[in-house]
Amino acid sequence: MKRTNYCGDLNASHIGTHQTICGWVNSYRNHGGVLFIDLRDRTGLMQVVVEPSSPFFALASTLRNEYVVQVSGTVKPRIEGAVNKNLKTGEVELLTDNLVLLNTSIQLPFDVENSRSVAEEIRLKYRYLDLRNPKMFANLYLRHRLAQAARRYLDKNGFLEVETPILTRSTPEGARDYLVPSRVHHGEFYALPQSPQMFKQTLMASGIDRYFQLARCFRDEDLRADRQPEHTQIDMEMSFVTIEDIHTIVEGLMKELFTTAGEELTIPFAKLPYNESMDKYGSDKPDLRYDLQMKNVSGVFKNTTFKVFADVLANGGEVRSLVAAGGASLSRGHIDKLTELAKKNGAKGLVWLKVKDGKLESPTAKFFTAQELESLKEASGAAEGDLILLGSDKHDTVCPFMGALRKELVKNLTPKCKWAFVWITDFPLLEYLPEEGRWDAAHNPFTAAHEDDLDKLETDPGSVRSYQFDLVLNGNELASGSVRNCRRDVQERILALMKYSKEESARRFGMLLNALEAGAPPHGGIGLGLDRITALLAGEDSIREVIAFPKTAQAVCPLTDSPNVVDEAQLKELALSIVK
Repeated sequence: MKRTNYCGDLNASHIGTHQTICGWVNSYRNHGGVLFIDLRDRTGLMQVVVEPSSPFFALASTLRNEYVVQVSGTVKPRIEGAVNKNLKTGEVELLTDNLVLLNTSIQLPFDVENSRSVAEEIRLKYRYLDLRNPKMFANLYLRHRLAQAARRYLDKNGFLEVETPILTRSTPEGARDYLVPSRVHHGEFYALPQSPQMFKQTLMASGIDRYFQLARCFRDEDLRADRQPEHTQIDMEMSFVTIEDIHTIVEGLMKELFTTAGEELTIPFAKLPYNESMDKYGSDKPDLRYDLQMKNVSGVFKNTTFKVFADVLANGGEVRSLVAAGGASLSRGHIDKLTELAKKNGAKGLVWLKVKDGKLESPTAKFFTAQELESLKEASGAAEGDLILLGSDKHDTVCPFMGALRKELVKNLTPKCKWAFVWITDFPLLEYLPEEGRWDAAHNPFTAAHEDDLDKLETDPGSVRSYQFDLVLNGNELASGSVRNCRRDVQERILALMKYSKEESARRFGMLLNALEAGAPPHGGIGLGLDRITALLAGEDSIREVIAFPKTAQAVCPLTDSPNVVDEAQLKELALSIVK
């Protein structure tokens, strides 16, 4: 080994010992002829001292930032007044008696210590430099520790780690597949898996009983700011379990992960049915660190002459309120921005009223009776100085855009806790696609229908609840799971509603369908987003900050310059041609 210790591991217990360390020059200073070099590796910094009398002084004088060196010497206590309490190694320094230059460095495009202030495109192009930043290493180290904690916990709870194929067949799971052409079978394609869904269910039919995997998942989805074409999930499946069993296992795992990161959790987590979540928060991933809730105030306006509300209520719609505490002080420009936000999320408009001197004031107030205004103040729970926001439309429209407003309003509130977990349960099994004239799975096509609703599967599909559930933390969806169909006939009924014939179902899902009719046990599972969990625990807004080599928001990798064109010979071998 070229070293006896990492830079950040030396401390007062090593005083008087001879040590060798290696790393990158983080900074260098000449104080009265004595050279001070801060040497950095992944563990931290160590101050190296080179005296003018040292035979290595001339070499040390040529060192610059990011040069790679090996230094040997004796660990000494720092002189009084020079101790740096902000460093783990701040009490000691290494007095050099040997110095080896291992590599030089060109002038870098940015300073490693300040890399996180550089434009992301540049950071990702030079990711090998960006990852030298201590915060970036800390993020990857945290991710490593979480992954190892997950493996230990799941192993202790009887799970078997099984790898599933990366090259598989294309199946519809909610997003487009990435396709891989076959060289051997011209005109045929593999697909990269959106998730190991069919394989892990097949493992349950195989008697594995409990499976897990840190699975790579690939989805050719529309681009978003914080979405990656490939991500990692802690994937698991269990036989002979109920929803409660799955929740218990996952809650124990989350407690283990958060403890690993130095955070405390209280379990079990709260549970909230999907319909109630939409009614109160306008979202199936509510941030429950804040108490702000929507209220249905339709009753206040049942006899209103205000045409907008009257028309909505006559057509079976609703009027819902949100109260912005202290919002009466907001400017008209700020309120206009809230209105635009609501419109972007499906609203036709937004009514607002300020509570001032016990009265409700706004340009719209004149259209309401005194009784309506007084009843609204009471029904909404608004107090002096608050702002009441009113949205109206059909339930499935008004809830989401009011939910978007809630998400914006809570940014100005103080959270009541650091972590707010909640299980969202009882999702609808299916959603109707009018443009295609068919039903589609609300989550994935393998979710089991609620036993009490099975008899409505063909007669009233939209009312059928599922055994689907999501785990939400601070408004972020961390995981999605369900109890699955374990019978082929039930699975085929659901696929039929999605307009898959028996022949098409057998062609696309034959592996799983065959396994289900061969004595598959009741089973269920979940996939937890490792990237998102790590980002939240690391205090990062973007999952790109906890992935070693991520893509940009445009699904491009500046480091490798991919995606890119390939040679004509490669296309010819695959029997492909590019249509321009």
